[in-house]
Amino acid sequence: MTDALVLLIVLPIAAAILPVFLGILSDRAGWYVALAMSLAHLGLSAIVANAVDTSGRISYAVGGFQPPFGIELVADGISAPLLVLISISTLGVVVYARRAGPHSNAFYSELALLTAGISGVVATADVFNLYVFLEITGLATYALVASGRSPRAAVASLKYLFVGTIGASLYLLGTGYLYIATGTLNMASLSEAIVATPAGYASPTVLTGFGLMATGLLVKVAIFPLHTWQPGAYAESPDTVSAYISALVSTAAAYGLFRVTYTVFTRDFLEAVPIAADAFVLLGSVSIVAGSVLAVMQSDLKRMLAYSSVSQFGLVVTAIGIGNKTALIGAVVHLIGHAVMKGGLFLALGVFAASVGARTMDEFKGLAAREPVTSAAFAVLAFSMVGIPPAIGFIGKWNIVVGAVEAGSWSVALVVVVSTLLTLAYFGRVIERMYFTHPDETDVADASVSADGGQPASDVSLGMRTVVVVAAVTAVLLGIAGSDLIDIIRPALEVYFV
Repeated sequence: MTDALVLLIVLPIAAAILPVFLGILSDRAGWYVALAMSLAHLGLSAIVANAVDTSGRISYAVGGFQPPFGIELVADGISAPLLVLISISTLGVVVYARRAGPHSNAFYSELALLTAGISGVVATADVFNLYVFLEITGLATYALVASGRSPRAAVASLKYLFVGTIGASLYLLGTGYLYIATGTLNMASLSEAIVATPAGYASPTVLTGFGLMATGLLVKVAIFPLHTWQPGAYAESPDTVSAYISALVSTAAAYGLFRVTYTVFTRDFLEAVPIAADAFVLLGSVSIVAGSVLAVMQSDLKRMLAYSSVSQFGLVVTAIGIGNKTALIGAVVHLIGHAVMKGGLFLALGVFAASVGARTMDEFKGLAAREPVTSAAFAVLAFSMVGIPPAIGFIGKWNIVVGAVEAGSWSVALVVVVSTLLTLAYFGRVIERMYFTHPDETDVADASVSADGGQPASDVSLGMRTVVVVAAVTAVLLGIAGSDLIDIIRPALEVYFV
């Protein structure tokens, strides 16, 4: 049954190759390959999740070589839900892309490769292979961002390439330092070997390794001020690509940061080197506020959502720095919730752009009357992002705030509350225009021309709208089932507090 764990990575890699060959027969073969891959990936992730629910933590030794010498893949109560999330997100994006595009076989090859990379980041138990999967994720994402085929998309992709390569290189250097100090790369073995080094946690080699690895991962997460690649990458990508990378790419990097911090270095390291935890809290708090303020200033909705992600991942990094069980539960829940909410919001923007040509704040005037169902789904997702119960956005933020209070970090709790008000400000502005502002006659005329001309309403399929609605419903259902989700996550977290 644990074979399903490795197949979650092998299957998308194989699927990435197929469209290249099948493209000789059909220029739309890639979509069918991607659909089959996403359905199989969902089945495999369900098998892994069921195995974890039944037996607890499971592992797979690649090639039969046992760790610490072999490559190990693991799944537990944290990674298993994330693997299911990857599968569902991939399936939703593939269904959405059937009409929305991009339609090229190359796009679906890159999407499958990205799915493999993200799955590998979540499943690996080896710090070097975490780097390998981060690079696979990065290379596929650079190509997907450039698939926008505009000069600005090319510039955004190139910028992401430069910044992402720097982040990955820093992480790899840190991995090298740890290997020099310990002679192993397996995460579980590293946690024991680091303590056994002559100076333990005070070793300059260990401290340098942590600093480099953490900085590299923070670049990938897009924490302020290391976020500069993200707004352009999100805004200039095709809507389908924006949704997928906003849902999963930084999520995988944030998960990697959590694993490296708590599986490799452990809570004892954070207690012995409190400046490390303080740095996470400080950087996360600054990112929470800066991202929210920058989001409020945007008129382009995709850029607004991009800066919103800078703020939301600041919450996760802050929770990692706080480091108690309540805050970490909030971090994991928020990772899952953010992927559903932000992916759905970007897909909704794609529907609005294709149906009426609306992409900026002013173009959203009276939009609810023209796109009632998608507008309602957008509103649900937006209020969930704010943190209004019963949606999933509330559960994550609430646990992070409570964790901050338990740790005596009242300033962090205040920062989260202020950022929630700012989130309400920029999403409330959009909702006000959609539902309570009547469009000018010129706006209606322009929308009519767009709908009848270059962007016909028929460009929006039932499948596209359905995926957005499903995302909104999922955000609410996850919030209602929040206690059950926490019950799945908690046992996997408790091993760090023994």
